Amino acid sequence: MKRPLIAPSLLAADFGRLADEIADLEAIGADWLHCDVMDGVFVPNISFGLPVVEAIRRYARLPLDVHLMIQRPEAYLEPFAQAGADIITFHWEATSHPDRLVQEIHRLGKRAGIAINPATPVELLADILAVVDIVCVMSVNPGFGGQRLIPYVAKKVQRLAVLRAQVGSSALIEVDGGITPETAPLVKGADIIVAGHSLLRASDRKAVVGALRASFESLA
Repeated sequence: MKRPLIAPSLLAADFGRLADEIADLEAIGADWLHCDVMDGVFVPNISFGLPVVEAIRRYARLPLDVHLMIQRPEAYLEPFAQAGADIITFHWEATSHPDRLVQEIHRLGKRAGIAINPATPVELLADILAVVDIVCVMSVNPGFGGQRLIPYVAKKVQRLAVLRAQVGSSALIEVDGGITPETAPLVKGADIIVAGHSLLRASDRKAVVGALRASFESLA
């Protein structure tokens, strides 16, 4: 089992000391920084928007994985690209034209991701897997941090890995929601692990990063 990328979710960070939080996450070996943008419409919560992503970009050296949990994502692709996103992920359920959005994100010189909610079948992505860079499988219903992983999502990750191989896609599989060192083995096949409360609220963050990676290595 290959080593997964660890993408801490800054939604769980202390925003009163954001620069220090970013520096700490980089020091303990995080690979990406995950930015959850919520509009209070597509999901029942509001998080942060363009000014905060711009601030994160000023301090961060790691790639910024910007996850748009918003309605009308097509209206905000270029602004978030300009704000410093390296990866822009929109929700399959939030648009009628996912291929058009993937093309636009690529035109902006960014990597394109598609997120799917827990109840959305991975098989709907069969045709677009060839052009997308990342598929983010939500393992909780999006909107709030600190939720428990929904058990049936584990099988979705495995089905997506099989589907990816069948169509010859190189898209990375990301899992977001309720990931801890204890639940990480359930989502074997994932390439990227988003960790929020379990990592940023821990007393020893470096130990959690190590435990997340070790939980995958034990599956080899």
